[in-house]
Amino acid sequence: MSAQKAGGGRRLLLKGFLLAVALLVVSGFALSACSRVSTQPDEVVLHYAGGVLEAIKFEKCINPSSGATLLGPGDSGYSYPFGQRTFDFSGADDAESKPLSVVSKDNVEMAVSGVATFTLNTDCRTLQQFHEKIGLKFRAYYEEGESSDGWRRMLNIYMRVPLDRALDAASQEFEWRGLFNDPKVKQAWEARVGQLAREFIKATAGGDYFCNQNYGGSGQCGDISLTIQKPEPPEALVAALASEQAAKAENVAQTQRNAKVRTEIESIKDLVRVLGPQGAVLWQAIQKGQVSVVPVPQGSNLNITPPGR
Repeated sequence: MSAQKAGGGRRLLLKGFLLAVALLVVSGFALSACSRVSTQPDEVVLHYAGGVLEAIKFEKCINPSSGATLLGPGDSGYSYPFGQRTFDFSGADDAESKPLSVVSKDNVEMAVSGVATFTLNTDCRTLQQFHEKIGLKFRAYYEEGESSDGWRRMLNIYMRVPLDRALDAASQEFEWRGLFNDPKVKQAWEARVGQLAREFIKATAGGDYFCNQNYGGSGQCGDISLTIQKPEPPEALVAALASEQAAKAENVAQTQRNAKVRTEIESIKDLVRVLGPQGAVLWQAIQKGQVSVVPVPQGSNLNITPPGR
C-alpha cells in the first residue's frame, strides 16, 4: 500500500512538473511574441491591439520621445512623421514630382516648380482617422524610420493632384506675359494659388490632415506653406519676348538719335540766318577743326598759299 502511495505521489509530482514546464513554455512564447516600441523625437506611433483570435482595435498614440512601450502578442504599431515635411515638385533627383503644367488665360502652356511645406496632423484622434481612411490603403506609414513608397504615392494623390488643380485654375485668370515678367501679377497669382490649394487639398483628403509647418500636434491646424517659382513659358516665346524687348529698345535709341539730328538741323538754320550760307559753312568747319584761324597784325602784308593737294 505504501508503495502504491509512493508511486501515486511520484506521478502527481511528474504531472505538476510537466504542467509547470508547459506554463513556462506558454509564458515564454507569450513574452517572445510581445514587442517594445520607443519613439524618436520626430515620430508618432499608433498602437492597435488584437490579432488572429480577437478583433483589432485602436489602443492609443505613442507620442514623440516616449520610452519603451510594450505591445502585446498580435498587436501592431504604425509609425508616422511628427514635424515639418515637404512635397517637392521641382523635378530634382530626390523630388516627389516633376514640375507641374498650367495653362494661362491666353492658352499658353507653362511649367511651374516649387515646394509645399506642411506637418501631418498628429492630433491623436485625427491621426487615427487619417491612418484608417488613407494610411492603410497606401501603406503610407513609415518603416524603420524612413518614408516608404506608400508615403510618396499618398502625397502624389492627396498633395500633387489638388496642387496641380489649384495652379491650373489660378493661372486661367492671368495672361502669360504678366505671370512671366510682372511682379505684381505674380504676387496676385500666388495668393490665388494658395487660396485654392487650401480648399482643394482639404476637399481631396476629406479632413484637416495636412497642417502648417509650425503645427505642434494640438490647437489650430493652419494652412500649408507654398513656395512657387514664376511660371516658365516655352523657350520659343521667351526668345520672341526678348527680341520684342530688343526691338523696343532700338526704337527708343533711334528716337533719341532722330531728336539729336533735328536739334542739329535747327542749330544750322540759326547759323544760316545769322552768318549766311557761306558763313555757316565756315563756322562749322572752324568748329570741327577743318579750318585754322590765324590772327593777322594790322598793317602787315600776308600771302596765303593754299596747301598742296
